[in-house]
Amino acid sequence: MITEENLAQQFTLIIEQAHPRAWKILRHCYVKVLNSRSKGAYIAHAKYIRIYCPDRLIAAVVAEKDLLIEVAEYLGLVEVVCLNATNLLHDPKSQLKKAYPQLWLDLMWIVTQKQES
Repeated sequence: MITEENLAQQFTLIIEQAHPRAWKILRHCYVKVLNSRSKGAYIAHAKYIRIYCPDRLIAAVVAEKDLLIEVAEYLGLVEVVCLNATNLLHDPKSQLKKAYPQLWLDLMWIVTQKQES
């Protein structure tokens, strides 16, 4: 069985090897594959990709979204969702740190890294 982690690695590997321009941006983001929360029978087992981006990169990632969707569909993923990690971390009502401490730490790491060219 292919795990969500394995799919995320395959996605990033394809981007890195086949689309270096997009990889320059995506390597500063956190990529996670999740199961769809839809209750419909058809997409109950569907997976989608969530890309957490620092505030400074969200526009650049969204500009590459068509390419990211194409790669995701190639891997059998149904959707690409881009989220602003900086906003998530600074939201005073967020329960992210308490509910998902490892994700919170990973997002904190990507948000605080300096962008290399």
